[in-house]
Amino acid sequence: MWCQQETQLNMFDIHTSLSYATTRGEDTSMMRIAVSRSLIALSAYLLLCSFVAFAQKQSSSKKKLDSEALPTNVPVATKWTLDAAGELQRVAIKSVLLLGCPSTGMKGTGFISDGLVVTNNHVVNGCSAEQMVGISVFGTQVSFTKMVTDPIVDLALLWPSQLLTGGLSLAEADDIPVGASVSTWGYPLQFNGPAPLLATGVIAGYMQDGLGERKVKHLVINGAINPGNSGGPLFTSGDDKVIGVVVAKFLPYSAADSKIIEALSKNKYGMMYNGTDANGQPKSFSEAETVAAVLQDFYNGTQVMIGEAIAVSELRSFLSQHEVELK
Repeated sequence: MWCQQETQLNMFDIHTSLSYATTRGEDTSMMRIAVSRSLIALSAYLLLCSFVAFAQKQSSSKKKLDSEALPTNVPVATKWTLDAAGELQRVAIKSVLLLGCPSTGMKGTGFISDGLVVTNNHVVNGCSAEQMVGISVFGTQVSFTKMVTDPIVDLALLWPSQLLTGGLSLAEADDIPVGASVSTWGYPLQFNGPAPLLATGVIAGYMQDGLGERKVKHLVINGAINPGNSGGPLFTSGDDKVIGVVVAKFLPYSAADSKIIEALSKNKYGMMYNGTDANGQPKSFSEAETVAAVLQDFYNGTQVMIGEAIAVSELRSFLSQHEVELK
């Protein structure tokens, strides 16, 4: 408004001066030169006004967008994380969910894509869709009505009972160069958010997984991948398209060690210890179960900085197999 008022006043002054000189019969050549200079200055002034108006409009639009994009009562940690993240990272952060199953004590990460939630089969194994619980970065609880899984590929799809907006797109290819920087957002170990944590690394190579003739392409990651990151989306640096689904970490334990821990966890005899389970409920543990729990914590917490992600081509194949159910 102030630009418009100033411009009108300046134009009035120029027109009045020129008319006054002409009426008096004076030589207007010098006056016209002065007027020309005034018009040049006025043009520059108008350009500045346009720039200021544009900047104010952009600022107003950004404030409006920010207020519309975030719900009310955003958890403080989520707001801090979103404020500190870049534009592409914000899309990923808001698309990630903390997933858990109270009946099994299993916990992992999932992400929204086309209104569905993608995660690993081992995250949901032993649970029905109705038993699974999701928590968004804004602290809201998400329930589910349906689930399809593939234990060989280790992928699962969950149908949320409420509409989940936003989400992530899948990359067209997963032939990522070795040495390329990658990242994932998730909920490792005992971290429960509500905002996820960023883990970074590089593509160290490729390997195959699966059973029998079914070979599953895995990306090997040199990075801090931990239990709880399972099911999280994997990205290349500077992109928000999913190139893989985090699935596992390498551990310095043999398969035999894992079976020993499992056997101990099922032994109900010996000295008893009274404690609480993963849900905070009172429970009695045998001596063997206690030893198994401690060993399992060491097993989960040991970090050798190598993990795996299921290639996005495997996810696309999984979605294609369930195309009828997705309609």
